Amino acid sequence: MPLQTKLSNILIVEDSKGRREIVLDGSVYSIGRDPKCDIRLSSQFVSRHHATLVQLPKDDETFYYRIVDGNLKGKPSANGMLINGRKLQAHDLKNEDEIVFGPQARAIYYQLKRDSQSTLPPDEFDITLISPNMVEEGEEPEDKPPYEL
Repeated sequence: MPLQTKLSNILIVEDSKGRREIVLDGSVYSIGRDPKCDIRLSSQFVSRHHATLVQLPKDDETFYYRIVDGNLKGKPSANGMLINGRKLQAHDLKNEDEIVFGPQARAIYYQLKRDSQSTLPPDEFDITLISPNMVEEGEEPEDKPPYEL
């Protein structure tokens, strides 16, 4: 079976509450201080609706994310955002882009390529059982099942 490359879009967010990883797979994300935002930032310097991430298609049937200052109705944030050190209204995100929303509120975007053998998702019910006679004498299995076979 041919190898297929799958892109994973990840946003590492750092704010006053710490660091967290957000896997991006949706079409639109609101970013800001408001509890209703999809990606909530904990900082008094961040607007309620600081920015919006929008998923856009590429020619090769993959997609990318564009970050836009403010909300989808066109209302900009109070302080704007810095992307890789430059104040921008909008930017097509590339791997390792850094977005600064304000003091102690930033994010780094990663687009990771992962090769996979199959297009099928892994079967969550696929388990492998090991019989005691499959283990050589004196060798302990790495993960002992909580029951005897």
